[in-house]
Amino acid sequence: MAYRLALPPSLDGMHDFFHVSHLRRYVRDDNHDLDHTKLELRLDLSYTERPIAILDWTTKELKKQIILLVLVSLGRRSPGEAT
Repeated sequence: MAYRLALPPSLDGMHDFFHVSHLRRYVRDDNHDLDHTKLELRLDLSYTERPIAILDWTTKELKKQIILLVLVSLGRRSPGEAT
């Protein structure tokens, strides 16, 4: 089963049919505001996210090699979505 979504005119080139397994039910929240006007899309519908801050870091040892793991906050995401 597939659904056709009503997308804003700025996403005119994006495919508007999605399989039901890719969609999640939206729980209404009056504090949830979506502002898609600030998003600058390229012609291929991609955008650039830039790192804002390093939130945490740690080191791990793997086969006698030390690996640095860094938690970075990206520009348009909430702190809970840091990667």
